[in-house]
Amino acid sequence: MNRQRLSQIASILLSLGIFVLCVWAIHNQLKEHPIRNLWADLKEIGNRSLLLAIAFTCLNYLTLTGYDFLAILYIRHPLPYRRAAFASIVSHGISNGVGLPLFSGSAIRYRLYSAWGLSVSEIAKIIAFCNLSFALGVFAVGGVLFIIKPLAIPDLLDINFASTYPLGVIFLSIFLGYIIVCSINKKPLKIANVIIPNIPLKLCLTQILVTSLDWTLAAAILYVLLPYEQLPPFLAFLSIFLLAEFGGIISNVPAGLGVFEAIILLLLPTTLPAALIAFRFAYHFLPLLASVLMLGVYELRLRLLGGSR
Repeated sequence: MNRQRLSQIASILLSLGIFVLCVWAIHNQLKEHPIRNLWADLKEIGNRSLLLAIAFTCLNYLTLTGYDFLAILYIRHPLPYRRAAFASIVSHGISNGVGLPLFSGSAIRYRLYSAWGLSVSEIAKIIAFCNLSFALGVFAVGGVLFIIKPLAIPDLLDINFASTYPLGVIFLSIFLGYIIVCSINKKPLKIANVIIPNIPLKLCLTQILVTSLDWTLAAAILYVLLPYEQLPPFLAFLSIFLLAEFGGIISNVPAGLGVFEAIILLLLPTTLPAALIAFRFAYHFLPLLASVLMLGVYELRLRLLGGSR
């Protein structure tokens, strides 16, 4: 069996694996929130709030296209924006809904970018850039907010800090340290066996702008779903949201399911369970479903046309 045939079989198996993972994630989402209960809970929230949440989700995913587009600029590849945007929306939609972003998001990016002629080395750089962008967003936005709006850290996070203030200092130190190193050193950083891309300062600052906007819009989705009369100031809520997301990430639970909600309810007891369900619906389930359909149409078209499109 020749190398090209093996590559085609591997590509088909990867596509099937991604679809199985997506079906499993959708099944779990529906099992957690049965359709009958979901619609009943959503009815408790006004149509205006739901439409605003969906609008912020669309804006958020438009912002997410900046991750892959900046990565393409970083590797200096002529791939058009529409393809980078497609890869970004599909990979983020599935990895946000399924969880396990290092596996699911990376597998989808590899599948798409390899079909568009990028080398393994180029794809690895794109994946590293996007993962670094996400981490820098956490360190930059979380670092600032955890210092200016410190919160008590819930026991379930099992972090040896009473408040987020020292966590904010650590986050901001890492972020500023990276910026300083990027402005001085022109080579990739190597920490243990991990190679961290060295990004030009102007591109790095744009990267931070995109990730900051990403986190802000994601928080705004849940913010507009909360009872209006009990809304905290947005910056205070953004700090709570970031801590809840951080807790979900370090828990290793797919999509932070349950951990995110528990932290939100502990730090903001006035939150209605219906608002959290609506948030999952708008921010996780709808993009996951849309991404699966987009990827399915793409794969079907690829098979029918017999080439990369």
